[in-house]
Amino acid sequence: MRFGLLGTGPWATAVHAPVLDAHPDVEFAGVWGRRTEAATALAERFGARPYQDLDALLSEVDAVAVALPPAVQSELAVRAAKAGCQLLLDKPLAVTVPAAREAVEAAQAADVASVVFFTTRFGVEQEAWIAEQAAAGGWFTGRADWLGAVFSAESPFAASPWRREKGALWDVGPHALSVLLPVLGDIEEVTAVRGQADTVQLLCRHGAGATSTATLSLTAPPAASGATVELRGEGGVVVLPERNDGPAAALHRAVDALRSAAATGTPHPCDAAFGLRVVEVLAAAERSLATGRTAAV
Repeated sequence: MRFGLLGTGPWATAVHAPVLDAHPDVEFAGVWGRRTEAATALAERFGARPYQDLDALLSEVDAVAVALPPAVQSELAVRAAKAGCQLLLDKPLAVTVPAAREAVEAAQAADVASVVFFTTRFGVEQEAWIAEQAAAGGWFTGRADWLGAVFSAESPFAASPWRREKGALWDVGPHALSVLLPVLGDIEEVTAVRGQADTVQLLCRHGAGATSTATLSLTAPPAASGATVELRGEGGVVVLPERNDGPAAALHRAVDALRSAAATGTPHPCDAAFGLRVVEVLAAAERSLATGRTAAV
């Protein structure tokens, strides 16, 4: 599978490009970016071809990996799908429901596979744990804490404009929802309240009767940062295992998942349609923040 990489920022440079270059079953064919000089430098580093014309890249590859801000990603996902490219996307799929829905519809109309890279869902232990808890059922409540210090001087994402604009709800909220949704079931309504800086807390009611909470922040004290998911129910108390590998290992598995979905025609659980549902929950939380009321999803 010939891959084109869309994006040249820290995530593309540190994770996507090295994985596409190292993966034994794909060819890292080209790079396109909004900054031509950066695309050229990244492509030359990995022996790929830089493209100034996005449509030319889309016409010459089988798939694209997107490492761009979500508002840009959703537009380019539509263009890539219409060009017949399989889609390896990042979270969140988009920052509005209409944009996310347009990407899903474009992928469905073109009959191309899609995978949204929720990193936790592609950890070996985490994937198995999520499947086990979803099969067990009987959960009473769940709690997810996703706390980062993204804007500290040491963070490669400190200068990210979209993260500063949209905050933790849209950046780490998808990670929390990617675990809570498959285990506790779809969310019907959400109440959101603001904490310090960009911190947001969610209270969600799931259709199966369970409730969950999520505390999300990109501005937590570094000593308080980390991610935890805890479930309580008939089976007792269980906690999501900590990840022992980094995002590169997870992205290798996401590439494999896209290849499998494209070959078999069987959608992956983290496809664009799931990405759309996450965006719908986040948009409802945003409405709740604006109105001070519970919002239906």
